[in-house]
Amino acid sequence: MVRFGIVGTTAMVIHYGIYYVLLPVMDVNIAYSTGYFLSFLCNFLMTSYFTFRVRPTWKRLMRFAGSHGVNYLVYLGLFNFFLWTGVPKVWSPFPVYLIAVPVSFVLVRLAMAVKGERVKKMK
Repeated sequence: MVRFGIVGTTAMVIHYGIYYVLLPVMDVNIAYSTGYFLSFLCNFLMTSYFTFRVRPTWKRLMRFAGSHGVNYLVYLGLFNFFLWTGVPKVWSPFPVYLIAVPVSFVLVRLAMAVKGERVKKMK
């Protein structure tokens, strides 16, 4: 659980940092999506190597991407909802993170180890 927290926090910092830097030069949804995609790549590698201590495989990447596809839609929907309600662009990702992190946790655990499949640890 601690490793998941470290990886999740790092991914959020990467996501927000990219979003914040791109915000003045592009549309908010494009900046948000770019940050999400780049943090997704880092998140997959950190989740594989650090959280679950498994080798990243194409199969895991596809499951991880599938779970994050759902995640992305949840994040983007909430993000636009908070923008619509008047939360400033700079602050709108934060309530999204607070709501969507539990969903992320469940989806990522399912993506990294499927029931009945033995997870082979790295040597």
